[in-house]
Amino acid sequence: MPSFPPPSEDFPSILKGKRILLTTESLGPVNGVSRTTGKLIEYLRRNGVELAVVAPQFTSPPPPPPQHHQTHEEETTTTTIRLPGYPLPYNPDLTLVYPFHLTTTIYPQTFTPDLIYIASPASLGFQLLLQLRQLHSPPPTLLNYQTDLSSYSSIIFPRPLSTFAVWLLSLVEGYLFRTPCIQTIFYPCSDVLTYLRSTNTPIHKTHRLGRGVDTALFSPSRRSQSLRDTLAPNGEAILLTVCRIAPEKGFEFLAEAITHLLSSTKIPFKMVIVGGNANPAVTARIQSLFHHISSHVIFLGFKTGVELARIYASADIFLHCSVTETFGLVVLEAMASGVPVIARDQGGPSDIVRNQETGYLVPVAEGEVGVFSGLVGEVLRDGRLRGRLGRGARVFAEDMTWERINRRVVGRMVDALEANG
Repeated sequence: MPSFPPPSEDFPSILKGKRILLTTESLGPVNGVSRTTGKLIEYLRRNGVELAVVAPQFTSPPPPPPQHHQTHEEETTTTTIRLPGYPLPYNPDLTLVYPFHLTTTIYPQTFTPDLIYIASPASLGFQLLLQLRQLHSPPPTLLNYQTDLSSYSSIIFPRPLSTFAVWLLSLVEGYLFRTPCIQTIFYPCSDVLTYLRSTNTPIHKTHRLGRGVDTALFSPSRRSQSLRDTLAPNGEAILLTVCRIAPEKGFEFLAEAITHLLSSTKIPFKMVIVGGNANPAVTARIQSLFHHISSHVIFLGFKTGVELARIYASADIFLHCSVTETFGLVVLEAMASGVPVIARDQGGPSDIVRNQETGYLVPVAEGEVGVFSGLVGEVLRDGRLRGRLGRGARVFAEDMTWERINRRVVGRMVDALEANG
């Protein structure tokens, strides 16, 4: 039987046997945030931490049940509580959690924790922080700010509602992030730190935390000629983007860039889009943006695991068009697969992509569509350049392991427990 990795030799002994309550706005194969949280859960479990996980109900069909794994003696069980809520219409995989009470709803089903970890706070995390403010002696708390709700609001809502939503969010988040029991606030990129400063978040509590990548799963060795032949039967180049099918992911920009590229290059290519949305109306709306170039575009739907890794490694260039990503795990997965990245220079990708070494960053400004498509065309034409960028991307990603990232998290957990006495 397959087995989980063994416990880490350098895992802090003070954490073994401790009770940690972890809350997250998404749990399951939903997005980069949920995959990141899942890696932390696995790491804590196999190192002897008693863990309770609280998350919203997951409305999509659940993933296949996991195989039975041989586990190590140190690994503990995990209690998972799913809270009811209202699925967001534009993305039913995300849920607005109905009101709940920490001490009468959560604690009786789990335990009174030694420490709380809040992943990507929104409707669940906001309620939790508000209730922690009211407790006489709340447990030390760590917060990982991974989702830029302000940027999403500015795109999803029409003006002037978007302006009001951004202003209101900054007030709410600034107030909640000043909750005294918070010991550490993780942030993923420099743009997020700038935003946190604007909300009067205590900057001395902030700590930059990236994400890891499974370099064994996402690897150039997964490149498949048979898959390339299926996707591009006439030997076309393969451009790839991987993300949730949603309005804030930059699909209008991508459609415009691909249209521009078709008029400016003679190199045949296929634009492969991987991702899904539980709301078919949203999917249809995004697909309609590409109707005029549909013969060049392939929608593959939601993919995970080895199947996704093969798609990454079989591509020639990865395109990232969203400007709302606080990190952009898909960018790192593409780089680990040895694929050069061309991304808009905003948010998380700005701190990941090394311009002209692992790909290109395109400033978000007037005329950027032409610059973006021009760089795609340049990399398509120059196989030597493409190879150099891909090799550089792989080298960069090899240093971004989940073990390294999670060790930094538990280091802050230790600091919080020791500061709390």
